[in-house]
Amino acid sequence: MKRSFVKKLAAFAGILAMSAGLLSGCTASSKGSASTAGGGKIMIIGTDEEDAYRKSLMTAIKSEAQSAGVEIDDQECGNDVEKQAAAARKAAAGGYSAIICRLADATTAPQIEIAAGDLPIIYVNNQPDESALKADKYMYVASDEEQCGKLQAEYVIKKVGKKELNIVILEGEKGHSATIQRTLSNKNTFKREGVKVNILFQDYCNWTDTEARHKLDLFFKTGQSVDAILCNNDTMALGAVQALEDNGLDPSQIPVTGVDATADGCQSIADGKMSYTVFQNAKGQVKKAVEIAQALGSGKSAKGISGVPSSLLYGWVPFEPVDSSNVSKYMS
Repeated sequence: MKRSFVKKLAAFAGILAMSAGLLSGCTASSKGSASTAGGGKIMIIGTDEEDAYRKSLMTAIKSEAQSAGVEIDDQECGNDVEKQAAAARKAAAGGYSAIICRLADATTAPQIEIAAGDLPIIYVNNQPDESALKADKYMYVASDEEQCGKLQAEYVIKKVGKKELNIVILEGEKGHSATIQRTLSNKNTFKREGVKVNILFQDYCNWTDTEARHKLDLFFKTGQSVDAILCNNDTMALGAVQALEDNGLDPSQIPVTGVDATADGCQSIADGKMSYTVFQNAKGQVKKAVEIAQALGSGKSAKGISGVPSSLLYGWVPFEPVDSSNVSKYMS
């Protein structure tokens, strides 16, 4: 057991002692009775979202819960781990059947599990270490980030058609599971395909277009020639497109790839600016998260649910490639 984890776990004893007083720190957007006919009462523990994809994910959770006949108590706790733990403790004491949680810090899953007592937890969007997962009890629902990074790199290889590439990688939030896995998969795919890559610039832009635009503007002043820009999400990719145009470069000649297939990202592809994105199906992820929460919350297994492997630790929803040939399918 790592020393940092031991310290966190010890410190969490204090969190549990204070958690009753912290319950008021989370904002509950919907409350109700202890159960409904559709499969119990599920608490959704989230963060205050600014990122476009995370917003769509949380909106979809509420919509899917309504259509599935499940009552959800939505607790928005910002990025405060103690408030998330307090919300989990409230769920354990309040007649809930399961928790769906978007962790503020992926390393704190064990603390949230202690606070939740015997309740099953379905994590979304921010992946905890596999050691924190338990079959049919603590599961992670998402799309496989390795597949996402692989699709991006394969597109760039085919599009540019060189065996040696000068690339830029724009990363999301430091330490976020998607940031780590998407970027690593980009690099591993290039290596596996026998393509030499020179990473001219790589930095965290925290999912935002403003940081991406600013940092690339500084980079382009070096005058280095770039073959492609790989971004961990669409918002940063849009910032990259703006930076290219700001510096007199044509984004249609320098492929910019993103992730999520947001409305703005798809429109940029349709306009001939962004080249490629990978659709992350928020509605599909939420549907699976609610389905698994209903099963586990009623004492059943997730076995047999589509996308759940034999380990019963995950619920996978495939990524889908999006370029100019099919972008209309993803535009609302």
